Amino acid sequence: MVASPLAGSVRGPRLSLGPATFVDKEVLVERIGVVGCGLMGSGIAEVAARAGGQVIVVEQDFKSLERGRERVDRSLSRAVASGKLAEDVAERTHANLTFTLELDALEDRELVIEAVAEDEATKLAVFATLDRVVRDADALLATNTSSIPIIKLAMATRRPEQVIGMHFFNPVPVLKLVELISSLLTSAESTAKARAYATDTLGKTVITSPDRAGFVVNALLIPYLLSAIRMLESGFASAEDIDTGMVVGCAHPMGPLALTDLIGLDTTLAVAESLYEEFKESHLAPPPLLSRMTQAGLLGRKSGQGFYSYRS
Repeated sequence: MVASPLAGSVRGPRLSLGPATFVDKEVLVERIGVVGCGLMGSGIAEVAARAGGQVIVVEQDFKSLERGRERVDRSLSRAVASGKLAEDVAERTHANLTFTLELDALEDRELVIEAVAEDEATKLAVFATLDRVVRDADALLATNTSSIPIIKLAMATRRPEQVIGMHFFNPVPVLKLVELISSLLTSAESTAKARAYATDTLGKTVITSPDRAGFVVNALLIPYLLSAIRMLESGFASAEDIDTGMVVGCAHPMGPLALTDLIGLDTTLAVAESLYEEFKESHLAPPPLLSRMTQAGLLGRKSGQGFYSYRS
């Protein structure tokens, strides 16, 4: 995701406005921006719009923007088809979404959530631009980073007390957890506002973490995934046996290699590198197989091939 605004916008259909899923809860933040419309950004935009927020989604190019909008459409259609979401709620969710290529469109937002690629330089550029674009001095600037220290991103702005980590989990419309990460400079008011939005408006469960690489979940999860990759790399066991052992033997809903495919091998690598850079512990170092597969573009589900094939 680039930081400079791009021309052009695509607006969603304007039907009826109003709260969607959580109609009995006060909408604490009404104007939300989401930067990035990949797997995470599209999910965040969907849940924010379902909860009644007026959401503007920004992407770097038209093709990515259209893919993101189609991803939201498919998610809502599946929810309606399965009976988990009423059709009128899906229509209101669509009406609450606007898609654009212009970061300047976020100037009046009360909350902006950055969900671009897990690349520090890219995120720093986005936050520097948001600091210039967003006019509300009290607006929250949140990041969905999996591992990058919040203080690094906060210091790209002139308002570090307004910057906070809000780490959602994929698929965002299904998984209830949000990790809330305050930096050393995040104000108590910003933390309280972000927590209230996540719990009272989005209906999420919040856990808090200190501002250190990996936070809570990835600090536990990534070493487990890396261990599975090393086991496969060494020839100790096949991918199928590793995953079956954890699913059938330990009652995990998904094996570690299938989960890595779902997360994305590039994202797993980026988080592992961030953890290793901070803690310098050998079990956090990315295995060569993970690095080589990422270099080859074998990224998991998103590319059609990872430890398993998804091309069919």
